[in-house]
Amino acid sequence: MARRDRTVQGPFSGSAGTRRAERVSGGCWLCGRPLGRRVQWHHPVPKSRGGRDTVPIHPICHATLHANLSNRALADIGWNVERLRCQPDIATFLRWIAGKPPDFHAPTRRARP
Repeated sequence: MARRDRTVQGPFSGSAGTRRAERVSGGCWLCGRPLGRRVQWHHPVPKSRGGRDTVPIHPICHATLHANLSNRALADIGWNVERLRCQPDIATFLRWIAGKPPDFHAPTRRARP
């Protein structure tokens, strides 16, 4: 199944569009940097584990999460973003990405077992 990429453009109309605009204006759920034109929606609790709610996230942050953590690990961590940020591979990534522009993207490789 293809990942849903959405380009954020205004103005947003209707109540659902307004809620989406408010959620996007807050920044990336993982790194906290402002969001760029490309936004993906991440399930903090994976859909396969019963999660329904989504949060806005940069594509590179999203790829890094799924490259380094299994759905089971993501379900265990759930909405606790601080616990997620303390994971060694994620913490290293966050230090690296901190100074990059919002639309920055680079290839993401899976962590070696």
